[in-house]
Amino acid sequence: MNTKECIMTRRSVRKFTEQPVPHEVLEDIIATAAYAPSWKNTQISRYIAIEGREAIDAIARDYAAFNQRTLSTAPLLIAQCCVKKRSGYERDGSFTTDRGDGWQMYDCGIAAQTFCLSAHEHGLGTVIMGIFDRPELEKYLNVPEDQELVALIAVGYPDETPNAPRRKSVTDLLTYAE
Repeated sequence: MNTKECIMTRRSVRKFTEQPVPHEVLEDIIATAAYAPSWKNTQISRYIAIEGREAIDAIARDYAAFNQRTLSTAPLLIAQCCVKKRSGYERDGSFTTDRGDGWQMYDCGIAAQTFCLSAHEHGLGTVIMGIFDRPELEKYLNVPEDQELVALIAVGYPDETPNAPRRKSVTDLLTYAE
């Protein structure tokens, strides 16, 4: 699969088979996601793998009810976290840009998409989710104090083939500055 094909055929999958994701496949996906660009190569993304129907159902019920239907079939849930106060910062703790600590979300977004593209290359489906009770789920997952939970990614072998949603045209997306 070439890069363009991977990007253009990857879809958000919300229904999965029961087939578990082998650890060696997940580890290869994480190794690939580590190559995502990041602020001054800080590589701030961290991943917590949640396996098992009971654990995923408990998270869906207690912390991510909006995504309960999607999580009800996911054999693997990834909690993507980031190391705080690194991306967008100078060594003295000051911000490099006017974005403050907002740059960490940019880096995590790049890493999440790289994760999802690598998963797609392995024949897996994914969907990135952002609606959940972050403070309580961080406690439940024992996220270290120097990290923050950023996103949940449901992962598994697809049990659906979603169609490509309509895309905006290049003329809607691109302007040239003179």
